[in-house]
Parts: sequence; C-alpha cells; structure tokens
Amino acid sequence: EAAKTIQRTSFSTLVNESNDFACVVTDAAGHSLVQNTESIPSFNACLPVTVQHFLAVIGPENMNPGDVYICNDPWVATGHLNDVTVAKPIFRDGRLAAFAASTAHAPDIGGKVRSVVAKELFEEGFQIPAMKLLDRGEADATLIRLFRAQVRTPDQTEGDLWAQVTGLNLIEARVTELMDEYGLADLTAFGEDIQGRSERAMRAAMAAVPDGRYEAAFDTDGFEGRPLHYQCAVTVTGDRVRVDFTGTSAQIPRAINCTMTYTFAMVSYALKCALLPDVPNNDGIFRCMEVFAPEGTIVNPTRPVSVGGRMATGHYLPTLIFQALAPVLPEKVMAACGSPLWSIIQTGVDKRGRTYANTLFFNGGMGALPSKPGESCYSWPSNISNVPVELVERNTPLFVHRKALRQGSGGAGVHPGGEGQEVVFESESDTPIGVIFMAERLTHPAAGLEGGGPGALGEVLVDDVPADVRADHMLTRGQTITVRTPGGGGYGGGA
Repeated sequence: EAAKTIQRTSFSTLVNESNDFACVVTDAAGHSLVQNTESIPSFNACLPVTVQHFLAVIGPENMNPGDVYICNDPWVATGHLNDVTVAKPIFRDGRLAAFAASTAHAPDIGGKVRSVVAKELFEEGFQIPAMKLLDRGEADATLIRLFRAQVRTPDQTEGDLWAQVTGLNLIEARVTELMDEYGLADLTAFGEDIQGRSERAMRAAMAAVPDGRYEAAFDTDGFEGRPLHYQCAVTVTGDRVRVDFTGTSAQIPRAINCTMTYTFAMVSYALKCALLPDVPNNDGIFRCMEVFAPEGTIVNPTRPVSVGGRMATGHYLPTLIFQALAPVLPEKVMAACGSPLWSIIQTGVDKRGRTYANTLFFNGGMGALPSKPGESCYSWPSNISNVPVELVERNTPLFVHRKALRQGSGGAGVHPGGEGQEVVFESESDTPIGVIFMAERLTHPAAGLEGGGPGALGEVLVDDVPADVRADHMLTRGQTITVRTPGGGGYGGGA
C-alpha cells in the first residue's frame, strides 16, 4: 500500500514507471521486517544499514515523533548519490517502536550527471549526510532550497522526495494500527519471530549444500581495452556461508566502483534466489552470510572514488555467485543474464527554456534456467521496468522509430537464453541533447551454463556508427541512437 502511494504521488518515471525505489519496515534497532515486492530487491539489505546509520549519527535520544531523516551517502546507503533514502521513526506511548524507510532514484542529483567517466564522488552530485529533513513535523526549508538549487529538475526531484515521505506516513499509520490491534509495545518481539523463522529456513537451506569451497572468475568490458577482473570463493561450512572477493580488480577512477553495502546486497540476493526464493525477505536471511572484499577493490572502494554507475559492477556479482555454485547446485542457478542494466541519460533545455534530465532503462535477455528458457528483455537482478514508448515521446524530445526483440540474440542451448531488445530513437530537439550511455557486455557476452552458448553482444550506434559508450555525447536534431541489448546465456549442451 505504501509502495503504491509512493508510485502514484511521485513525479518522475524513474519511480512511477521504472519502479526504481523500495520501502521497508524495520524494528527499533533498524533490522528489516518486510519490503514491498515491486521494487529493487537488493535494497532490502541496504535500507537497514542506513536506518542503523541514522540511529548512530542522530541518536535515538534525539529522535521525536514527526521526524524524517535523509541521507544519500553511497557508503551507508544504496551505493550512489542518486538514491535518496528517507526514514521515519514510529513511536508508541513515547517509546521508539519501529522505523519506516524508503529509497528512490532521484531524477537528478546535480553534479556532472551520472556518468562512468566521473573520477571522484565530488563530480557526481549533491551529497547529503545523515540529517533531519523534518524535525517534529517541520521541514528544513533551508535544506529544501539548497537541494532544489543543486539539481536540473527541482520540481520532479522535490516531488519524488515528498512522495517518499507520504509513503512513510502511511506505513506509520498502518504499523500503529497493527500495534493497537495486537497490543504490542513495539515490533521487537514480533520482528524476532519473523526474522527467526526466515533465519532458520535459510540456515536449513544452506546446510543442505555440501561443505566446500567453490570458486568462479571472469572478465568484463572494463575501460580503454583493459578488462576488469571479478573473482570469488564461496565457502560453505555447515549452515553458514562466506563469500570472498579476493583477487577482484582494484578500484579505478571511473564510476563503476561498488560500495560494500551494495556488494553485500547483491551477494545476499543471489544466495536467496538460489537457495530460498519463496521465504519472505528480512534481516533473518542475512544472519548466516559473511561477505569479504579487500578494501580498495571495485567491490569495496574507498572514498572519494566515483560510484555513480555501481550497478555496472554490482549486477555482475549474482552471476559470479551462480557460476561458483553451478557445480554443486546445477538445478538451482541460471546462466548469465544480459545485464548489468543499461541506461541512457539525457540532459538539455526543453521548449520552455527549462533544464531537464531524464533516464531511460533497457534490459537484456535473462539467462536460461535448468527448467526453461530465459525470459526476453527481463530485468535481473535489478527488477527495473522500461518506460512505455508513449511516455518517452511525451517526456523527452525523442521519437521512437522501433522497439522490438532482437531475434536470435539469446544463447543456444537445451534451454536458450532470453533475447535482448532493439530500440531506435531520433532527436527532435532544436537544441543539443547531452547523452550519456551506461552499457556493458559489448565485448564480453553473457556466458551459458552446462554447455549452453553465450548470448549476443550488445551494441550502441549513433547514426548507425558504433558509439564509444565510455564517452559523453551530444545529439542534434535528426541524429539517431540505436540500442541493441545483450542476449542471455543458454543452458544445456546445445552450444
């Protein structure tokens, strides 16, 4: 209900169409109890970290009814500045009982625009440390004015922020009703029961995996002809698992570095998908998991390196985990997907003379499963939706000439990989449009499993000429962009 409220009151298609947001309920200590379904699944592991950060920085003794806290620090939130997290304490009889929290991808966060060429966090936009957005119900007008002054889309960005707060208010009302109905002083005992059930189920699933050390490694597109290397060891001991990323590439001065909060979230999501997909998501799931990544690597970078495109690293991690577990759990993992998620970010001046920023997402094919072919144009592991053509043409100076499946782009196999998509845009703008691509698998395809073939490589063309996706571009009237997303890997010996 809160998620639908956020979607229906938000201003940007990032939230109301693409579902790039999430909301959770935590107990008074910041441990998650429940998350909405139509959202980014990895945020279930990120949001509790941010709530616990609010507790540490602001302090429970300084929290009051009507407060709302805000933060977008990539190292304690969801990994990049564009995701703005807000949380509201819920009180009962004057005592802190729970939190409602939400994160959403802002239409714009200022700075250079989210681009893989950024070298430092300072280029990437407005940084908001943990602070109060509302104090006892009163908004910090200075913070709002400052926020609006930093971004290209002040009305959309502020509108989405208040949509999140509206969702938190609804959660507060419903949780209060729940506590009233069952006579609960807080959600601690209730939460311990829910989390305990999930923890026991996850430990049982983990204990069913043979003890051992399972390894995987692969390279990805990287930069300037130099691939990035990913390596992990998954060690199962009884009902516990440790994932170690030693050997993974060092952090680089490009915005694909993935902070540890997002790294843990991607690992925990992959393990849950493989071992316990049908049990509710909450903090209990994570208690048998340990993730280690050497400091200074692309999966645990140090400040102030850029992180705006952290999904270009984070979205590879579930595939890495699956490849490590494939020899021992071949029936529970799938081939590589045509991910990470692709996007085109456009900036410019509209017909009314106002600056704008817009993000369009594109999905590749899903990897094939042991039991069936991969889905086409499927967002995994991000759960992001594409914006309908009609809204693209209404909200941007782009005309869509074509949007179709890339026939034959899925990898061969007993079960073929899912197909990518082809989308062709043309600029109808009288002023130049700044265009930034985020695209992967242009040189390293999505691998198959158990003898399945790789998916087709992705392609990005400007006026039918291959484009450098690691550079910024300017698009003028009549120029076209062609996007061909990668296919997913196949499963089984049809390669």
